[in-house]
Amino acid sequence: MSDTTTASIADALPKSAPDRLPRRVRHALRFRKVEVRSLQRVTPHLIRITVDGESLAGFTSPGFDDHAKLFFPDAATGELTLPTAGPDGPIWPEGRKPTMRDYTPGRFDAVAGTLEFDFALHDAGPATQWAERAKPGDVLGVGGPRGSFIVPTDFDWHLLIGDDTALPAIARRLAELPRNARAIVLAEVDGPDDQIAFETHAELTVQWVHRNGAAPGTSTLLLDTLRGLTFPAGDFHAWVACESSAAKALRALLVGERGANPKWTRASGYWRKGAAATHDTHEE
Repeated sequence: MSDTTTASIADALPKSAPDRLPRRVRHALRFRKVEVRSLQRVTPHLIRITVDGESLAGFTSPGFDDHAKLFFPDAATGELTLPTAGPDGPIWPEGRKPTMRDYTPGRFDAVAGTLEFDFALHDAGPATQWAERAKPGDVLGVGGPRGSFIVPTDFDWHLLIGDDTALPAIARRLAELPRNARAIVLAEVDGPDDQIAFETHAELTVQWVHRNGAAPGTSTLLLDTLRGLTFPAGDFHAWVACESSAAKALRALLVGERGANPKWTRASGYWRKGAAATHDTHEE
């Protein structure tokens, strides 16, 4: 979709529409060494790993789609290398930069000193390999989050779209919505066994779509289902996270065909086919 089309749609929106833009919050950059406390196989393709450690004191993650950088120990030696926080970002020991990936922090219990991360197992990369082999006592590094987007909840309804990798963020958003909120979730997983239960006070409708063995990121299931999805009346915030090209196409459909306000639409590529350690943001 062209920039001209996007601009014309934005210009056609009611001038009296509330702002409701996300608020950016910055956090002090910190790097923490933690240990695995427990593991739970939530679904066939989702492992929840709970970590703990004194370094988690002061951890904060107010945004439902925050990202923390996870640093994995050397596969051969088990040694974990962490940077120090410099004025312009991390400072690494020369030649000792570890494998790292972005993950959404899950439930943080400040009293118990525990933090959860959900690992979607849809590739054979280093993060998946670590998660499948992890055991209590194994070490892990956690950096950030460096910042958060705080999205207001006072919309008439909320649309959340994503694949397996987006489930932790979707779960966090649903958990924070108030009782008078309404939400629709469109989620892609491999099959019925990979569906999870969401805890929320909001009025919730969930539409699951199943790949049924197809490789993640190769189908148009989310796009096809979105085209036929019935939208409630009123102002809505749309949030999308999945494979990068799919996220871009979903945002274009939302803004170009389904009447989504581009200022109230956030789309992210949590991963990209054929690439490692990517995170894309798709905007106007």
